[in-house]
Amino acid sequence: MPDNQTDSLSLLADLIAQAKKAGADAADAVLAEGESLSHGQRLGKLEKIERAEGKDLGLRVFIGQRSATVSSTDFKKDALREAVERAIAMAKLAPEDKYAGIAGADQLARSWPEIDMLDPAEPTPEHLAERASTIEEAALAVSGVSNSEGAEASWGRSTVTLVTSAGFAGRYARSSQGVSVSVIAARDGEMETDYDYTSAVYAGDLEDPALVGRRAGERTVRKLGPRKAKTAQVPVVFEPRMARSLVGHLLGAISGASVARGTSFLKDRMGQRIFAPGIMIVDDPHRPRGMRSKPFDGEGLANGKRNLIEDGVLTTWLLDLASARQLGLQSTGHAARGTGGPPSPSSSNTHLVAGTLSPEELIADIEQGFYVTEMMGSGANMVTGDYSRGAAGYWIEKGQIAYPVSEVTIAGNLKDMFAKLTPASDLEFKGSTDAPTVRIDGMTVAGS
Repeated sequence: MPDNQTDSLSLLADLIAQAKKAGADAADAVLAEGESLSHGQRLGKLEKIERAEGKDLGLRVFIGQRSATVSSTDFKKDALREAVERAIAMAKLAPEDKYAGIAGADQLARSWPEIDMLDPAEPTPEHLAERASTIEEAALAVSGVSNSEGAEASWGRSTVTLVTSAGFAGRYARSSQGVSVSVIAARDGEMETDYDYTSAVYAGDLEDPALVGRRAGERTVRKLGPRKAKTAQVPVVFEPRMARSLVGHLLGAISGASVARGTSFLKDRMGQRIFAPGIMIVDDPHRPRGMRSKPFDGEGLANGKRNLIEDGVLTTWLLDLASARQLGLQSTGHAARGTGGPPSPSSSNTHLVAGTLSPEELIADIEQGFYVTEMMGSGANMVTGDYSRGAAGYWIEKGQIAYPVSEVTIAGNLKDMFAKLTPASDLEFKGSTDAPTVRIDGMTVAGS
């Protein structure tokens, strides 16, 4: 079993050589290696402590325009030989796909940047226990919090190695850490629950768990005594953790696979303004300490920072090789690859660039509106753009957060929502998709 870069690259190169010898015209192979450690507790009592290590290998072979993918966690020579034989047999029976195929030698990345995305220090179980205890104790100390649903601290490290028969061989590693807590508040027979978390590549970039825990407790207590909202068309303000889902809907709509199938409501909008002037949405796989940074894409192509939305205009699709060929375009270096199937388009570190107004200034002129802190259900039709989700949050009156509201539905169409979106200035990088607070005027809030 491989335990370093040379061994991993050699293992995949040998596997591809076997596939070629067995009759494959082309092949690629990916090795995913991972380690993780987590500590979970509730009310100070240990509920779980887990450590996991795993290695998974995926081989994709091509015979003409026919292809097949197999995966294996068994690295013995006999098992790998059988995997090659199985892949070749499957490919011979597969239907032809004129868009499938690995990158040619002239398309491959020949060099890539060193990205700061791996914390070399692995926390001890004691470190994780301390983080979980700190965040839970801080949340429980908030007046009005009555119980805990649990706290968890986690760490992980993953390594990806990719080799193709066209001459690509590359490897990268990244780490992640997180701390979270969920608590319950009760009053007059009513209960509410909420959570908060912090996540980062480096332990030193995590927020203070005590601060995050206190924020989780305060969020939960503020939700007590929710009222119903009357049905109305009003401005809707999404807090950052809810606003990032809107960016996620955009990413789904500009995925090359969806566009090629004709199942995206933005399929005819390339080069057109779909947001207000000034709006920028950026995808940057090379961002230092980014949660989804990577130096090359899942097909061995160069990747880089792109403005997906520039001055409100849609500038690109997210393309892998197959979707690019289908659309008659070039890959944008957005291929993501697992071990169990072919590549598909995916974003990396994506964010909606912050605006100039603070969240308080963003809502200051709202006479009646809704501030969203929680949403339920998927509720977005990516073919039409129709949007409807259950939600909870706070009613806005005369420019101020007034009282908690629950059991409402917010509705609109993503095309209209994007066009009316205004970002605030409070952007923080906390995940792979980030956004500041955003305001969207004219949405329907359906309540009592």
